[in-house]
Amino acid sequence: MNAKSAISKEIFAPHDERMLGAVQVKRRTKKKIPFLATGGQGEYLTYICLSVTNKKPAQASITKVKQFEGSTSFVRRTQWMLEQLRQVNGIDPNRDSPEFDLLFENAFDQWVANTASEKCTFFQVLHHTCQRYLTDKKPEFINCQSKIMGGNSILHSAADSVTSAVQKASQALNERGERLGRAEEKTEELKNSAQQFAETAHKVRFQQDKVRHLAVIVC
Repeated sequence: MNAKSAISKEIFAPHDERMLGAVQVKRRTKKKIPFLATGGQGEYLTYICLSVTNKKPAQASITKVKQFEGSTSFVRRTQWMLEQLRQVNGIDPNRDSPEFDLLFENAFDQWVANTASEKCTFFQVLHHTCQRYLTDKKPEFINCQSKIMGGNSILHSAADSVTSAVQKASQALNERGERLGRAEEKTEELKNSAQQFAETAHKVRFQQDKVRHLAVIVC
C-alpha cells in the first residue's frame, strides 16, 4: 500500500471522509519544530490532502498530514475547511514547476511539491472541488497553467472517454439495426418469391393434369 492509500485509510476513512487528492510537499522556507512528541527532533514527511465528507451536505476540507521519521503511521495536523481557502498561487503559469502557495483566512504556506506533475494533478482536483462544493467565496487561482484552469484535463479526459464509448455503442446499435432491417427485407423477399414459385408450380401442375385428362379422352 502506497503512502496516499495508507493516509486515506488511516486518517480519513475512520471519520467517514473520502480523500480526493494529496500532494507530498516540503516548505520553501524551512520551519523548525523544536521538539517532537517523543522529546527529540527529527525529520518528517508532509502531505497536503483534500477530502470530503460522505455525510450530506458534503463538506470539503484541506488537511496537513505528517509522517515522522521511524514511524509507519500518519498524524493529522492542521485542517482548514475549503471555505477558508482564499488564494491558490501556482507561481509560474508558463512552465511546469513544483512550487505553490496556499493562502487561508488565518494562515499562509509556501510549498514545493515532490514533482511538478504531482502538483498539477492536485491543482486540477482542487480546482474542480472548489467549483463543485463552493457556491460563493471561491478561492482565487493565480499564476496557474491553462491546463489546470481550462477545464480539469483529467476529469475531461475521463468524460471524453465515456462520451466516445457511448457514441461508438450507439453507432454499433444503429449499424446492427440497419443490418437487421436489411435481413428482414431479404427474408420477406425470399418469402414472397417462394410463395410465387409455389403458386406457379401449382398452376403448371394443374395444366399438366388437364392436358393428361384431355389426352385420355381423345384416346
